[in-house]
Amino acid sequence: MENMEEESNNDERRLLCRFKSETGDIVGDLMDLPLQCTTEQLTLICNALLQQDERTPYLFFVNENEITNTLDSSLDSKLLNTEEVLDIIYQQQAVFRVRPVSRCTSSLPGHAEAVISVSFSPDGNHLASGSGDTTVRFWDVLTQTPDYTCKGHKNWVLCIAWAPDSSKLASACKDGRLILWDPKTGQQIGKTMTGHRQWITSLSWEPYHKNPECRLLASSSKDCDVRIWDTTLGHTVLTLAGHTKSVTVVKWGGSGLIYTASQDRTVKVWRANDGVLCRTLEGHAHWVNTLALNTDYILRIGPFNPITDAGQKITDKTELQKKTLEQYESTVQCAGERLVSGSDDFTLFLWQPEKDKKAIARLTGHQQLVNDVKFSPDARILASASFDKSIKLWDGLTGKFITTLRGHVQAVYMVAWSADSRLMVSGSADSTLKLWDMKSKKLAVDLPGHADEVFAVDWSTDGMRVASGGKDKVLKLWQH
Repeated sequence: MENMEEESNNDERRLLCRFKSETGDIVGDLMDLPLQCTTEQLTLICNALLQQDERTPYLFFVNENEITNTLDSSLDSKLLNTEEVLDIIYQQQAVFRVRPVSRCTSSLPGHAEAVISVSFSPDGNHLASGSGDTTVRFWDVLTQTPDYTCKGHKNWVLCIAWAPDSSKLASACKDGRLILWDPKTGQQIGKTMTGHRQWITSLSWEPYHKNPECRLLASSSKDCDVRIWDTTLGHTVLTLAGHTKSVTVVKWGGSGLIYTASQDRTVKVWRANDGVLCRTLEGHAHWVNTLALNTDYILRIGPFNPITDAGQKITDKTELQKKTLEQYESTVQCAGERLVSGSDDFTLFLWQPEKDKKAIARLTGHQQLVNDVKFSPDARILASASFDKSIKLWDGLTGKFITTLRGHVQAVYMVAWSADSRLMVSGSADSTLKLWDMKSKKLAVDLPGHADEVFAVDWSTDGMRVASGGKDKVLKLWQH
């Protein structure tokens, strides 16, 4: 009898609630909602308040806890105060869904040495790989066959980078040489660019919304310098000198800044237009290996939005530039451009590099060096892969630890996110790829197939396929 009374009390209990966006904007008026209100009902209310034409999916949070079932299940009934207004934070989810990859659709031999990098073009139409056999190869994504083998380097191809308009691919080798390739013909564009005295560690193009001509490219090198190249003329425009040891990564941000990380334990922030050093971010106790921006995905896809643009072709560069700028601004309106750095000291730092040289948070927990970090496309979650065989997830805004993903039995080298931020794939020294579901924060699919360590993995921007490559010299494509 008491139980029934308690249940009926629970049914009748209501709370004053209001909906708030991630940025703190209040939507609509106060509402009197029953505790049994489900996520489905909250979604309907939220869509009505925001006057959405099409039904948009949302996640809801109360006191940093996600509401997974009913409002009641996410609240501590002992601490409930019906007099207070409860803020329900809503987060818009991607309208489209990327289907989880579950099988290997082709194994593409061809490279004579380990595959060091794989990368889909921003428009999703081309796939390129760089290898220790000194070649760059282009692959036909649709027929899953080899397209072109590009010979020009005399040493290992260490990194490749697509121009934001997908018209050309830059590759850099252990000799410090830079070459541009045309994916449609497989031919070299212009002359080989030389200048670095040691090998090149990373490449980054100027964002499309800054210049739709896609001329400028930044390269970092073991010779302690970062060079900015005019790829049309084939020479260095600026040299950013200041690091005292090998520069491991360069990232060209969307707000006119260039970020570099180095084995001298610092991250430096430079002004892109004149190469002036703005600030040095210090805190790491060992080499800084990796950098990620919360705008990486938006800067990568440039003028293409594979989901919203399906079927429509805009060719006017000014219009495309405007659209790209709008996409970028909507990403940074919440928290500005965020940077995360990962290091051999087992930790990560989250920075707000445009404003401050003091870190927002220090992310500790890994037991070995951090190999790769990536923000999810919606910038809400941060994933870090480590030699301790685990992947850790962190809140992209605060740096707060979320959970650890365990499953790999050797070092995790690289992670890649699906375009809808609901899935993530990782490649490891244990020769497998693993697909992780971000809703359950658990392993969704195990993808064995490679005969040796998997060095590189990439998820196409349209979400259709995953490519991987590694020590067994084979490139594999994975689909649903």
